[in-house]
Amino acid sequence: MTSLEQALIARIAAGGPMPLASYMAACLLDPAHGYYTRRDPFGAAGDFTTSPEISQMFGELLGLALAQSWLDQGTPPHIVLAEPGPGRGTLMADATRAMAAVPGLHEAISLHLIEASPLLRRAQAERLGTLAPCWHEGLETLPEGPLYLIANEFLDALPIRQFQRQGAGWAERQVGAQAGRLALGLAPPVPLASLAHRLHDTRENLTRVEDILRELNANLEKLEKQAEVAARYNLLQGDATLKQHQQWFLKRADAEADQEKVRMDGLQAVNDLEARMADLRHIEAELETIRQAHYAAGDQVNQAQGKLYEATAEVGRLEAEIRYVVEGRQRVEQRLVQLAEQIAQWQARREEADAELERLAGAG
Repeated sequence: MTSLEQALIARIAAGGPMPLASYMAACLLDPAHGYYTRRDPFGAAGDFTTSPEISQMFGELLGLALAQSWLDQGTPPHIVLAEPGPGRGTLMADATRAMAAVPGLHEAISLHLIEASPLLRRAQAERLGTLAPCWHEGLETLPEGPLYLIANEFLDALPIRQFQRQGAGWAERQVGAQAGRLALGLAPPVPLASLAHRLHDTRENLTRVEDILRELNANLEKLEKQAEVAARYNLLQGDATLKQHQQWFLKRADAEADQEKVRMDGLQAVNDLEARMADLRHIEAELETIRQAHYAAGDQVNQAQGKLYEATAEVGRLEAEIRYVVEGRQRVEQRLVQLAEQIAQWQARREEADAELERLAGAG
């Protein structure tokens, strides 16, 4: 049991089950154990890489789109540039670098970042400190003004509320404790005006996912029962019972006038049983093939994901090296421009000194 699970169980014991959204928020942002508060999850050393970390062009194109929108709206003198979930600040840094090419736009920007993780706020301050960002816990505290908002992979990490229909009411999914461990449950159903429009396209106590899982489980149970019947028939074929039935059919045929018909009927019955056994064996083999294919597909997916993570990390490293070289080249070019300006100044001064010497020589 993790430290966070222990803390959540204690919280549930004190205040009762918590909504699913509260559970997700604790897992993501708990000050001591939250996913986003205890470490940096991005990049090769983390768990995943986002588009801004792979290529600076992603953020630069968004920055140019915002710049065009600013021009189209008449270049308002003050705008609120905001990003929820800015990660390390890479996307905003690339976007504002491209926006700097438009005269007057940087001076109009008031930068606001919506971030709950202290760890990521520090990373954002290091990368965006020159823009004097202001941090917020949510959208509701953003200042008034023309809002230019960008976000990348933000909604997929938000805590959600989940409901299951029961009659004309809705039972909210909750997380409680059972036998010393966390467990999902449902709150008592209540009518919700915000979900009234969903009553016509939902069924009680069911979701589409549950329907699909139920159908798959039913088919799997059928296949397993058929495989079990096939296995039992294999055992039956191995003993003397089948032979006794064959002998009984033959003796009955000898005692009756239609001996041949009865014998053929008996043989047909045996053939039908054998055919059914072959069918069941085929079904059992197909079931095993499906299971093996499922396992193999899972292994292939895991291998592909591992290669994708390795490739993504290598691309991120190469992009960082390219960015470092480009920035170094820009610094060298700026220095060369400064030196050229200084040389021009020195040349002008030398020409002035030569002219002064000539003037003095003429006066003497």
